[in-house]
Amino acid sequence: MARSHRATPARTARRQRPDTRARTVRETSAGGLVVAGLDGAGESGLRAALIGRTDRRGRILWSLPKGHIEVGETAEQTAIREIAEETGLTGSVLAPIGKIDYWFAAEGRRVHKTVHHFLLSWEGGDLSAEDYEVAEVAWVPLADLPSRLTYSDERKLIAAAKTVISDLVGDPDAVRARVAAAARTEPSDYEKAAAERNRLRNDPPVPTPRRRRGGRRGRG
Repeated sequence: MARSHRATPARTARRQRPDTRARTVRETSAGGLVVAGLDGAGESGLRAALIGRTDRRGRILWSLPKGHIEVGETAEQTAIREIAEETGLTGSVLAPIGKIDYWFAAEGRRVHKTVHHFLLSWEGGDLSAEDYEVAEVAWVPLADLPSRLTYSDERKLIAAAKTVISDLVGDPDAVRARVAAAARTEPSDYEKAAAERNRLRNDPPVPTPRRRRGGRRGRG
């Protein structure tokens, strides 16, 4: 049975194409599937961490943890940090498992969001829902993810991840080799540009001084 921890509910944006008259902004995030039990006896004992956000109707929408790429980070480092912040768990990146693009409306803008997802092995930590945007966190058996995840695009990612997971189950040497190969610390030009867009998206707008009409006035 999956264990879950509940926190204060938070609103979440709906995945939909918003009003095209609103201003478009771009966001780039990273996150992923953190799996426990890869060094265990078999696939039946595997479980993954999900987060639940509360929508406007009070329903829990289950998804993979993720968040904005920040300045100086690679996408892999973002995935590790965001998973720790949203679930309380620490993990190591094993492999990329796919990219998702979607639209939603927020603060009078239409947002085009790209999320890079990775497969991670659980290294430590305990489940907690201390992030203010997360209502619940839960360990879910890997076999139950397709029925638990709210979004179809994330369910497709799970199908892609299972191929990699099958190759790693019960093989600690293969897991360690994957971790070593994924240790990238210098962000690419793409990640640097994405982090700057995210920074500008989150920073409050700076008022632009209004130019006075007419010619220069002399002192009275």
